[in-house]
Amino acid sequence: MASLPASPAPTDTPVTLDDVFAARARIAGSVVRTPTLVSKTLSQFVGATVYLKFENLQFTAAYKERGALNTLLQLSTEQRAKGVIAASAGNHAQGLAYHGIRLGIPVTIVMPRSTPTVKVTQTEGHGATVILEGETFDEAYAHARKLEASNGYTFVHPFDDPRIVAGQGTIALEMLEDAPGIDSFVVPIGGGGLISGIATVAKAQSRPIEVIGVQAELYPSMYNRVSGQSLPIGGDTLAEGIAVKEPGGLTAQIVKALVDDIVLVSERSLEESVSLLLQIEKTVVEGAGAAGLAALLTHKERFAGRHIGIVLCGGNIDTRLLANVLLRDLARSGRLARLRVRLQDRPGALFGVAKIFHEQAVNIIEIYHQRVFTTLPAKGLITDIECETRDRPHLDRLIDALRAAQYEVSLVELA
Repeated sequence: MASLPASPAPTDTPVTLDDVFAARARIAGSVVRTPTLVSKTLSQFVGATVYLKFENLQFTAAYKERGALNTLLQLSTEQRAKGVIAASAGNHAQGLAYHGIRLGIPVTIVMPRSTPTVKVTQTEGHGATVILEGETFDEAYAHARKLEASNGYTFVHPFDDPRIVAGQGTIALEMLEDAPGIDSFVVPIGGGGLISGIATVAKAQSRPIEVIGVQAELYPSMYNRVSGQSLPIGGDTLAEGIAVKEPGGLTAQIVKALVDDIVLVSERSLEESVSLLLQIEKTVVEGAGAAGLAALLTHKERFAGRHIGIVLCGGNIDTRLLANVLLRDLARSGRLARLRVRLQDRPGALFGVAKIFHEQAVNIIEIYHQRVFTTLPAKGLITDIECETRDRPHLDRLIDALRAAQYEVSLVELA
């Protein structure tokens, strides 16, 4: 956790409360006024009153529409005619494409060649022209800037722009109207546009409201910037929407001035949060959208007794990845398991094991035999059995029963 400098008056920052109110007036009726609802179950789980802002219910399933639309509506007639460009492989691309085309503004999006096909297809589906260039985001960004200069496009930055920040800040206005008791915001940080907008609103209130940022442990870029540390940045994170190596200069200025703390969360806590939100709230969020809940799970004592607003900032997660996250969560809870059992290679050996599974009312899903690639003698074999149990105590009873029958058994653990 990084404690930040004391906050000066909000008027010292580049975006004001008036800017956010103006943004709300501009975008009203063109973005979904998503609900802010208290989660009774999650509140009990973390020991605080938890309010969820369902920004995953926007048309493009992410909050990015707000800042993008606020920016587009402030372009001149000439800028609209020439069109806009952005470098993005995520929610910014879709939000800009959807509202740009809806307003009759040509939109070009530059994406790295490694961008998943589904994201390219979704962005093109909104009417944008997609250009695949470079192997990394930095190369795509550089190419977008070249096209901006050569074609006269207006570049729309995903976070480092006061118009973007003001648009994202409209989320906090709605949350405080719907849940005036909120005394803390816990907000994901990538480039910093979302938390900058929310902090601008929160710190302009007549009562103290704490603003806490959340970053994935693999991408602590804003944490490093404001705390003066140099934690390593990089790796495969579930929270790809906030996997930003370099935060914005404008947003870093606002974060330093207005944000109280930044906390880091692990990949495991992000996975658990995605799964909990689906199971408890029946809502699909991407990794970045679950970061606020992950912070509450990781730092329960930090937030105990508070009235906390968290933003489910996006719901664009690959279905195969979501399935993997859910299965891993089942495995960690003991409801899905793989047991490795040593057997003798003779008739009836597997039947004896299966009989114990039956007696313990455990469902067998898959069985894998391994006779060749093993260090056991030629008459020995390893059998991996995937099974489904009610809970961890049920799994423990099964393992005890197998060992009582003189089977050598071990649980194949997840990382």
